[in-house]
Order: sequence, then structure tokens, then C-alpha cells
Amino acid sequence: MRFSTLAIALASAASVSAGPIAYGLCQTGCNVVAVACYGAAGATFGTVVAAAAAPAAILACNSALGTCSAMCASVALLAPTP
Repeated sequence: MRFSTLAIALASAASVSAGPIAYGLCQTGCNVVAVACYGAAGATFGTVVAAAAAPAAILACNSALGTCSAMCASVALLAPTP
């Protein structure tokens, strides 16, 4: 009886298309936006800028990148892969 209940539950579950590939694509999108943000601020993404000397625009770009990356981790990486 338990096996048939489990089989019905699994058969009726919706398929989720996410996982490591979706996580990578999400992170790539976050980084593309961060590069554009840095460019708009007049800086080059990936270069070393001392935290104390960083302009407010760079700090805002870093904050946005962190928020986007966290969203990727919580949505894309933790979702089950079909």
C-alpha cells in the first residue's frame, strides 16, 4: 500500500528544470550585470580596489552582485534537478 501511494505522489509531482546548470547561468547573468555596473561607474570589474577608497557606485555594484548571487544560490542551486 505504501509503495503505490509513493508512486502516485511521485508521478503527480511537477518536474523542475533547475540545478547546477541553471545556477551557472544565473551567476553568469549576475556577473554580466556587475560588469556593466562597474563600467557605468568608470571602473573595471575584477580589478583590486581598496575598500576604503572605493567610490559609492562600486560599493553599490558589489552589493547588487552579492544580492543577485545569493538569489541564484537560493533558487537555482537548491532546486531539485529532474
